[in-house]
Amino acid sequence: MTATATTAPPEQAAAARARRLSLLNVAFELRAFIALAVLIVIFGLLSDSFLTIPNLITMTKHVAINAVIALGMLLVILKGGIDLSVGSIVGLSGVVAGELLGGLHVGGVIAYPPVWVVIVLCVTVGMAVGAVNGLLVTRFNVAPFIATLGMLYVARGAAMLISGGATYPNLAGNPALGNTGFGFLGSGRPLGLPTSIWIMIALAVVVTLLLAKSPFGRWLYATGGNERAADLSGVPIRRVKTIVYVISGACAAVAGLIIASELTSAAPQAGETYELNAIAAVVIGGAALSGGRGTVRGTLVGAFVIGFLADGLVILGVSTFWQILIKGAVIILAVMLDQGQQRFKRRGAAAAAVAASTSTSKKQD
Repeated sequence: MTATATTAPPEQAAAARARRLSLLNVAFELRAFIALAVLIVIFGLLSDSFLTIPNLITMTKHVAINAVIALGMLLVILKGGIDLSVGSIVGLSGVVAGELLGGLHVGGVIAYPPVWVVIVLCVTVGMAVGAVNGLLVTRFNVAPFIATLGMLYVARGAAMLISGGATYPNLAGNPALGNTGFGFLGSGRPLGLPTSIWIMIALAVVVTLLLAKSPFGRWLYATGGNERAADLSGVPIRRVKTIVYVISGACAAVAGLIIASELTSAAPQAGETYELNAIAAVVIGGAALSGGRGTVRGTLVGAFVIGFLADGLVILGVSTFWQILIKGAVIILAVMLDQGQQRFKRRGAAAAAVAASTSTSKKQD
C-alpha cells in the first residue's frame, strides 16, 4: 500500500496564512499592554512592595508627568514631526513660576500675582515656544528636528538667563501676599489621588475627544498619513502643524509646573532628557514616527511601561547606569517591533488578497 499525501486547496492555504498573519498583527498591536503586564508580573514577584497600593499610586504619579508631555508629543508625531524642545520648556516654565511667585518689580513696587495668574502665564510661555516651533517649520520650512533642537537650546538658555543659573528654593508663597496655593499641583490629593494623576486623566480625555470627534483630529491623521493628499483635499496644513506644536508646548509647561510644585523649588536644569522619555512612550505605544498612526491609549500604556520600568529598577536597587542602558534597549526594541508589525501587515494584506483572488477564480470556474 502506498500512502497518499493530502494537501489543502490553494485557497484554504492562503486563507490560513492570512489568519496566522492577522493573529501576529494583533499580538504586535497589543505589544505595549503585553510589555506592561510582563513588567508588573516580574517586579511583583521580585519585590513585595511593588504591587502595594501606596507604591502604585506613587509610580502612577511619576508616570503622570511623562504622560502629560507624551500626549502633546503624540500630536506632533501624528503629523510626522518631532518636538525636542519639551524638556527645556519644562525647565523654563518652572523658572518663570519661581520668578513670578518671588514678586515682580514694577515701578519701584513689588507685585505678587495670584497663583492662577502664574499658572496661566507659565502655560502661555510654553505655548509661545511651541508657536515659534510651528512658525519655523511652516513658514521657514526648517526641518522639525532642527527647529525644535534649536529651540531646546533657546528655551534652556532663557531659563538660565532669567534665573542666573540659580535655583528658586521656595515656591510656597506667602499667605500675607495672597500668592499661596501653588503646592496643590504637586501635593494636592483630590478624592485620594494626586492632582497630577487627575490632570493626566483629564488631558487624556480631551486629546481623545480632539482626535476622535473633531475635524482637527481628522485633519491631523490625514496630514500625517499623506500631507500632499491632505493639502489637495483642503486641509489647512500650516494651521494643523502650528497648533500641534502649541499644544505640545502647553503640555510641557504644565508638566514643568507640576514638577516645580512637587519640589517647591524650580531649577533651570529641570526637564533634561524628558523629551526622550516622551518620544519613547509614544513609540512604545504604537505610534509611527513617520506620522498618521498612533492613539492616546497606546501612548498612556507606553508612559506606564517607561515609568514602571524605571521605578521597578530603582526598587530592586539596579544601578543608574544599567537603568539607562535598559531604557535605551527598550526603545530600540519598540522601534524594531513597530517595523516588524508593518512588514506583517503588508504580508497579511497580500495573503488576504491572494485568498480572495483564488476564491473568486474558483467560483468563476
